[in-house]
Amino acid sequence: MKLISFLLHNTPSYGIVQGDDVLNLTPILGAQAPDLKSLIANNMLDQAAKALANHKPDLKFADLHLLPVITNPNKIVCVGLNYADHVRETGRELTESPALFLRVSESQVGHGQNIVRPPESHRLDYEGEIAVVIGKGGRRISEADSWSHIAGYSCYNDGSIRDWQVSTTQWTAGKNFWRTGGFGPWMVTADEIKPDQKMTLITRLNGQELQRATTDMMIHSIPRQIAYISTFIPLEAGDVIVTGTPGGVGNKRSPQVFMKPGDVVEIEVDAVGILRNGIVDDVAA
Repeated sequence: MKLISFLLHNTPSYGIVQGDDVLNLTPILGAQAPDLKSLIANNMLDQAAKALANHKPDLKFADLHLLPVITNPNKIVCVGLNYADHVRETGRELTESPALFLRVSESQVGHGQNIVRPPESHRLDYEGEIAVVIGKGGRRISEADSWSHIAGYSCYNDGSIRDWQVSTTQWTAGKNFWRTGGFGPWMVTADEIKPDQKMTLITRLNGQELQRATTDMMIHSIPRQIAYISTFIPLEAGDVIVTGTPGGVGNKRSPQVFMKPGDVVEIEVDAVGILRNGIVDDVAA
């Protein structure tokens, strides 16, 4: 299944994508699961599938204002420096354990919505990544068991304000400017993607391919990430792990490439789909 979150009449809703259409699950399952995170947490993916079998889609995908796939995650844990070519281009060294940082929900937008370039800096960079949505929580999850804890996968643009990111040893500010990251378009449920299936990740800016990698190129695999993170903090249903970007980021190109108003950035994961966002300046500037 492809599950989305969206606004309908200014009310947050969620549903299942079927071709060009969407079944709104909020009036069907909303009493038990008011949002997509609670649908996952309440182990109701089967009920969602049954709803699709018993109801006709009632909305058009193209008409919807999409929200980040999980609108209210308890945690968004991002993995940095997880592809060797990106480690090399940054001049850093490989680490035994994953490098981690956190994003906040307010730093994200959904598919089709504009990423916002702030007035404080025009060094707005792209980072194409694969997002993992946790389905079953746990503490000290083993790598062998990790696949059973995944609800699904999505595309992610870990948009970064580079000078703010590198101005200190901590990355928090540069990674959390308001509406600089993209998350979507949907979550493909884990039953449609085999454990350890090789996925291809591509980033395009205005149609030009700037990043390409496959998941077997990760330094720390998805099971390793889940095991490592869950060692120090329990993972919960709806938590999001953003699994790292490959080489080719704009800040390390010559000449440098940064996203600007009017640009369109696409993050494609072959097993998931394409996340597409335009770029605008902050109207408050």
